[in-house]
Amino acid sequence: MQGYYFSLANASVKWHSKMQTLISMSSTMAEYIALSDCARDCAWYKILFGELGKPMPYVPIYGDSHGAIFNAQNPITQKGIKHIEIRYHYIREQIEKGEVKVFAIPTMENVADMFTKNLGPTLFLKHRKQLGIEFYPL
Repeated sequence: MQGYYFSLANASVKWHSKMQTLISMSSTMAEYIALSDCARDCAWYKILFGELGKPMPYVPIYGDSHGAIFNAQNPITQKGIKHIEIRYHYIREQIEKGEVKVFAIPTMENVADMFTKNLGPTLFLKHRKQLGIEFYPL
């Protein structure tokens, strides 16, 4: 399962959740693939803002897997990810070009976990509020 979301001015503008099409051999590999898929959407947003006359120097991506972030930021292939398909190394290319920057975020602060994990009520309500999703009683 992978998930991510985009926010603008503290409002969610897109979220994405799906089963990964590739079998991951580790959680680091799964997170690395999710970072790469997210970078593809980042490229589209960067182009959109450029066309609107509001170019962005880079799009920040936040992830809670230090292993996946390390692998994304280092062009030397580690033995644990050497079998990943070439298309998933897109994230590395985008980082090298300066199109995206990847930052670590604590797991407890990772709102995207809402799309991939069963959360307890406290974290669920916290992340739901950060996404801007609210339910009003009838």
